[in-house]
Amino acid sequence: MVGNKVLGIILGGGQGSRLHPLTQTRSKPAVPIAGKYRLVDIPISNCINSDIKRIFVLTQFNSASLNRHIKNTYHFSFFSSAFVDVLAAEQTPGNSTWFQGTADAVRQSMHHFLNHDFDYALILSGDQLYQMDFEEMVEKHIKMKAAISIATIPVNAKDATSFGILKTNDKDEITSFIEKPATELLPDWTSEVSNEMKNEGRNYLASMGIYIFNRDLLVELMANPETNDFGKEIIPQALEKHKVASFQYEGYWTDIGNIDSFFEANLGLTDDFPKFDLYSTKKRIYTHARMLPTTKISGTAMDRTVIADGCIINAGKIEHSVIGVRSRIDAESTIINTYMMGSDYYQPLEQIVDENIVSMGIGKRCFIKNAILDKNCSIGNDVRINGGEHLEDSETDTYVVRSGIVVVKKGAIIPNGFTI
Repeated sequence: MVGNKVLGIILGGGQGSRLHPLTQTRSKPAVPIAGKYRLVDIPISNCINSDIKRIFVLTQFNSASLNRHIKNTYHFSFFSSAFVDVLAAEQTPGNSTWFQGTADAVRQSMHHFLNHDFDYALILSGDQLYQMDFEEMVEKHIKMKAAISIATIPVNAKDATSFGILKTNDKDEITSFIEKPATELLPDWTSEVSNEMKNEGRNYLASMGIYIFNRDLLVELMANPETNDFGKEIIPQALEKHKVASFQYEGYWTDIGNIDSFFEANLGLTDDFPKFDLYSTKKRIYTHARMLPTTKISGTAMDRTVIADGCIINAGKIEHSVIGVRSRIDAESTIINTYMMGSDYYQPLEQIVDENIVSMGIGKRCFIKNAILDKNCSIGNDVRINGGEHLEDSETDTYVVRSGIVVVKKGAIIPNGFTI
């Protein structure tokens, strides 16, 4: 068991501006996914499933809801050393700045890490969707006597220009690294990958932003205040002096970088055999345990739809959509290609039946397509939201349009008869 030698460090990311408005009032790791989870549940669950149970989550923006979620979710035995702690950026006598990058976030938090006994630091991103056995990665790191290991994934030429691309020798040691190469440089950066990956045209090894560092080396590297980022500075510089190993992963992995990829990842869960398997018993995803009633559905035609707990649904039709916890959808409404995040609480019945109040959820006779409805939205009767490429990017007080996807803001009230 190598888990007790490893400290998990999850980077919460910056302001998350590319996920705006989902990050307007919450940090990126706290964004709800799949109707009942939050993004941070993914790396934490991967750690727990890999027997790594001492975990820090580093964040600096809008961390209140993330703090609350983690405090309410991850409880371990009093007799165990396991914990999940949030470390928000803090000003100290020796430091008065925000985190300046991924490495700087780790540097500023090192005094917390060094209070713990560990041989290896596993550094993860808080905004990726995947299921990986980190124990395998740590064991390979130890076996290769590596100083640093990087999880890598084969990508195609189109995607390669958005990642850090690396090359390895026949011993899986990384020999060179380039950050976001230009298209004309790609022919020099192909790598040896499996036949299955070759057939898909995925010939380039991309860094997944998942790293293992030996403790002593991490302490040494963090002593240099000039380096702020792992991908841009630490890794390229380390290649010249240290053994850096590649741990190649060929399963499902997606970086939730923008509204488009977030939308696609959520709706992908409605496939007959989704690439991200929420039903796996070995790779279970953990989240806050809510004591919610069963979902109640009446008179609704449904196809390729995922519905969370505690919903009351009387819609006419729901197709290719994810419906989150405590969602309420009224009669004769049509929902297509939509992620509805649901609600944090139930409204009193007298508010729901009061015709003068636009109550939480979706009203009667609505048509909603190509949309994300953030938590606690109130959509009136006869509302028409028809997202698609015909809509230009825009922002109002209640909604944002990004890449044709209409994102209704958290807690927004959309009046009866409104059309987007």
